Amino acid sequence: MTAVAKWQRVVVMAVAIAVTCGFFINFCDLAYRCGCTFLWAGAADHCNVHHGPKRCPWCVIGDAGQFAVWLWIAIPQALASFWPNGWRWPARLALALIAFPVMGGLAALAVGLWYGYWN
Repeated sequence: MTAVAKWQRVVVMAVAIAVTCGFFINFCDLAYRCGCTFLWAGAADHCNVHHGPKRCPWCVIGDAGQFAVWLWIAIPQALASFWPNGWRWPARLALALIAFPVMGGLAALAVGLWYGYWN
């Protein structure tokens, strides 16, 4: 593998993980309609974890739980970025970006069901 190919894989992973970090809290609101918003617009200030009968599962699980969910998403992104095959960087980037909603959706479903959020 050439040095350029290695750097392309690093950039693909960095972009995918940056997207995940930037929009992780927005995905929380997409999954739970909890009131979380962009990091630069208040983040969890209006989340239902602070009020109301329902409490956002991703906010309830705390920092360690959120980090575990983030890892659940980031590890497949890293695998898509570095998996040894003949893919070019656009395909790697597409797969790494698609891992965010797929793995995030599975995590949101699992955590939401665990906490009985939709009951």
